[in-house]
Amino acid sequence: MKNVQVQGNYKLSQLKFIFNGLIIGILAGIVVSLFRWSIQHMMTIMQILYTGIFKKPILMLLCLAINLSVGLIIGMLLRQQPDIKGSGIPQVEGQLRNELDYPWWSVLWRKFVGGILAIGSGLYLGREGPSIQLGSTLGQGLAHLTKQVGFDRQVLISSGAAAGLSAAFNAPIASTLFVLEEIYHNFSTNIWIVSLTSAITSDMVATYVFGLKPVLYMKSQPLPLRYFIWVVILGIALGLLGRFYQLIILRMGGWYHRISKLPWYYQGIIPLLLIIGLGAYFPNLLGGGNYIILQLTGAGYSTLVLCAFFLIRFAFSMISYGSGLPGGIFLPILCLGGLIGAIIGNIAIQYGFISQTYFSSFIIMGMAGYFAAISKAPFTAILLITEMVGTLTHLLGLATVCLIAYSVLDALNGKPVYYAMLQQLLKVKRQFHLGRTAQIVTPIFAGAYMDGKIVSQIPWPNGSLLTKILRDGIEIVPSGHTMLRWGDTLYINVSTNKQHEITADLTKLSSES
Repeated sequence: MKNVQVQGNYKLSQLKFIFNGLIIGILAGIVVSLFRWSIQHMMTIMQILYTGIFKKPILMLLCLAINLSVGLIIGMLLRQQPDIKGSGIPQVEGQLRNELDYPWWSVLWRKFVGGILAIGSGLYLGREGPSIQLGSTLGQGLAHLTKQVGFDRQVLISSGAAAGLSAAFNAPIASTLFVLEEIYHNFSTNIWIVSLTSAITSDMVATYVFGLKPVLYMKSQPLPLRYFIWVVILGIALGLLGRFYQLIILRMGGWYHRISKLPWYYQGIIPLLLIIGLGAYFPNLLGGGNYIILQLTGAGYSTLVLCAFFLIRFAFSMISYGSGLPGGIFLPILCLGGLIGAIIGNIAIQYGFISQTYFSSFIIMGMAGYFAAISKAPFTAILLITEMVGTLTHLLGLATVCLIAYSVLDALNGKPVYYAMLQQLLKVKRQFHLGRTAQIVTPIFAGAYMDGKIVSQIPWPNGSLLTKILRDGIEIVPSGHTMLRWGDTLYINVSTNKQHEITADLTKLSSES
């Protein structure tokens, strides 16, 4: 009878998780779709202004005024809330590892506005990182409103991250795997069920807005096995260039601080002014890079032009992201990988080693291999590109190139780029005491308010996060349904900004009434 009751409670818990996933998926789908739509329309307007400079030089002054204003507005937002800086994926990883925390609403609206302004201006930044953080903050907000803490809160945050990426790329399976492979490094049942639910739901919302066509759909033929020596060559090149990418991107912030005289939150003004000239001469290179990827197959660019495009995209991607503006590297990485694939494919075709028919295969494999190397998430890379291009025919080539690129980067001591960024972020926060947290240990006394209540019933102070319960020498990972008892020892992360106040409130809740 007891086993039946336990099974019943487990099923109810699963249903609750799935329902939460549906809610988060709908919210993330709406917010991220509006985010995508706004970026697309702003970028279209900015392209018209940039390219119109040659016809009407007065537009140069208008572009300068707009981009300077954008830089000042984003700088103000960054100064108010530093956690909207950059991609957002390192922040989400840190939050799920209990290494940092931030207020959900404050980050949500500022990341939304700042991301639209930065990416919509045409900078070489991706929408996917901000979309992941937008989704995760929505999950955090739902946890806050429903008073879910501990493991339950983490599940909602991670499912929000999956929903955000899914709505950004229309890739629900890869988005779920990204959370498991890149963030958690395991396949917890509760996490993947809720993440998949939210990812599918948000994808439905985004598909309703943007249509069924895959984001990077292109006609292609899979590369025959007799040509796989070129897959090996491509994989080695992607691994080497992936490590070079990591070395530069992880140093850009430091170079900005040494060279620029501007406060860190206004450094985005530099790429915003530089983009005007690039937008005037190379309007097809603006943004995250999906436009140039789709253009590669039919444009017939020479190898020299493709190399020039790669160098421009590489350099200005670094300048854009290194400034700290809200925007990601996910899509720019795919664009660079596609260009590397196009260059090697062009060389093979030019010297008669393969047919022009297989040119698109090199672009597709280049995108997957470059992301697999830099992020060290090969399974995510394979599924992501498969969903984004809308075909399963390249799986063998994708798996091979990802394995080779990953192995080359691993041999060069490369680390997952988002984890490396998280370590840099935590170092800066410790240095400047930004959003720093401390752990306090609190016992529960008999007769205290907490005694006999489940975790979700406790009015936890803002800025506190229950991470562990020690009961009779056994560590327990808490969920909203965990019953607290006298004799339990609680391990709680609290914001150092309010540590004294929070500690006093928690002492009242855990001490004798």
